[in-house]
Amino acid sequence: MRFMSAALALGRRGSGQTGLNPAVGCIITKDARIIGRGWTQDTGRPHAEAMALAQAGAAAKGADIYVTLEPCAHDSKRGPACADSIAAAMPARVIIAAHDPDPRTAGKGIAILQDAGIAVEHGLLAHQAQRDLAGFFIRINRGRPAVTLKLALSLDGKIALADGASKWITGSAARAHTHLQRARHDAILVGGGTYRADNPALDVRLPGLEARTPARYLLTGKAAPAGWHALGNPDAIFGIPANMVMIEGGGAAAAAFMKADLVDSLLLYRAPIVIGGDAISIGDIGLSNLADAHGRWTLADRRMLRPDCMELYERRRSA
Repeated sequence: MRFMSAALALGRRGSGQTGLNPAVGCIITKDARIIGRGWTQDTGRPHAEAMALAQAGAAAKGADIYVTLEPCAHDSKRGPACADSIAAAMPARVIIAAHDPDPRTAGKGIAILQDAGIAVEHGLLAHQAQRDLAGFFIRINRGRPAVTLKLALSLDGKIALADGASKWITGSAARAHTHLQRARHDAILVGGGTYRADNPALDVRLPGLEARTPARYLLTGKAAPAGWHALGNPDAIFGIPANMVMIEGGGAAAAAFMKADLVDSLLLYRAPIVIGGDAISIGDIGLSNLADAHGRWTLADRRMLRPDCMELYERRRSA
């Protein structure tokens, strides 16, 4: 399990940087020693398996390969299929976390390995792999990127003072965590009100990660300003070339995506303050029956970022 956990950690290094490719991690071991490792590189190539196999070289023969997603089974102009490359390396065993939902690979990658006489195991830490690769899974299954709605709130659910001032509701640890989440998303979006009030940079301001600032989108029916992309309405999210989109405000944009049921994760930062007033976090989302609000969200993570509390909720959906 520890080698798959390490592969998952490697895969997260590529989050937000792999284009439409999944951010996969791969570890190759022999005699309980790591001889190769890799993660999907910027823009999606090389794949994690190719990077790990290049490090392991001939020693990959008879080794164990841990990979967070079923190796791809389709060739492309950018490189060979990973299942074929692994089969040619002749490892003893391949341990896979999650099956690939892409119909070009689904099941075919495993079949190629088994036909080559390689033992295949799958399902180890599959739930965590599916969570890490949620953007890829949602894009394949639903035709759009995964959407994270981030909100920084007071205890009474407000996002600003009456005059619109919102810097800073949360402390430095929570803000640093927000920047890390930005770095893991391909795109970031705000509404027109937030843009006019704050003119936000929406960049990543963590040492060493500055280059991982996501593409900026503005929810507007008008032309986007320089350096931004316009999104005319929430349904236009289906056309964004990304796996992960993060919404950072404000209340009207949050409500629009919630009303359209296009939010997959709620990332909440709660500060131990009370503000009062009318600056609510989310506007009307069209609920007419309180019972309909129940059973939609599951707590996935909670941690203290002193003095604030971070909570991550995932949307419960039928398969």
